[in-house]
Amino acid sequence: MPATALHPAGRALRSRRRRSTLRTLGFLSPWLIGFAVFFVYPLVSTVYFSFMKYDGFAPPTWVGLKNWSYVFNDYPFFWPALRNTLWLVAVMVSLRVLFGIGIGLLITKIKTGAGVFRTLFYLPYLAPPVAATMSFVFLLNPGTGPANTILGGIGLPAPGWFTDPAWSKPSLTILALWGIGDLMVIFMAALLDVPKEQYEAAELDGARPWQRFRYVTLPSISPIVLFAVVTGVIATMQYYTEPLVAAKVASGVIGGSGQQFEPGYPDRTTLTLPQTVHNLGFQRFDTGAACVVALVLFALAMAFTALLMRRRSGFLSAED
Repeated sequence: MPATALHPAGRALRSRRRRSTLRTLGFLSPWLIGFAVFFVYPLVSTVYFSFMKYDGFAPPTWVGLKNWSYVFNDYPFFWPALRNTLWLVAVMVSLRVLFGIGIGLLITKIKTGAGVFRTLFYLPYLAPPVAATMSFVFLLNPGTGPANTILGGIGLPAPGWFTDPAWSKPSLTILALWGIGDLMVIFMAALLDVPKEQYEAAELDGARPWQRFRYVTLPSISPIVLFAVVTGVIATMQYYTEPLVAAKVASGVIGGSGQQFEPGYPDRTTLTLPQTVHNLGFQRFDTGAACVVALVLFALAMAFTALLMRRRSGFLSAED
């Protein structure tokens, strides 16, 4: 067949591929536009301003790595905030996942009144973060709070809670565990989806309750566990409202435009990286340094997510 006879067919094939590509891009265009406007552009702008001196009013000027040097060497809140954020990621996320699985297992085993208990455990999650935090600070008030009154009445030591540097982060963790309803619902759905035939087979093989959980339940709900851990890490990296409100209420600085407040009370133990972004960008008007901290947050979140996804892939490969 002459080579010239292939040209019309080749042109038609290329035309169909082009139309298919344009049609696909058309369907993807809402997502592509949103991704470019709400992710790519802010990320590029953050990188750009991290090398600029910019206060939000005067035009930005190039300063190179001075913002990075200032944040890592001279800004007094960065390293305490980083340590606190990593502590919360390690402790708070782990305990929330464990408590979520435990309460989900408990609710699925209840035969009578499961709906009532499910509602009671879920309701705290619906409480507004500011109201819930303020209530917890007053409940755990070292002098007048009912928690310490009860502990003192039964002869147990009464902690300082949000006013004690050693107890401030555990107090925030208790607050997070109180609002565990979101994970409870997710894990309940996953637990109810585990095939009963696998439990029956494991029981016939003589597996004990812990062995059934380890070799039947956990592998079946492992994708949900991964989802809970990844979303928990990302949410904790953005942890802002609760520690800020708790520090303000515990220190007595609740409101008022003329009041000065150093974030992280007591002794910078409730300080988190998002609070440093706010402190730099909106209190000190140092947008360049705030962008540096934001990029550190982004890099940490990406690193944790990639590590978790890689470990999950390795776990699945080992099972296969």
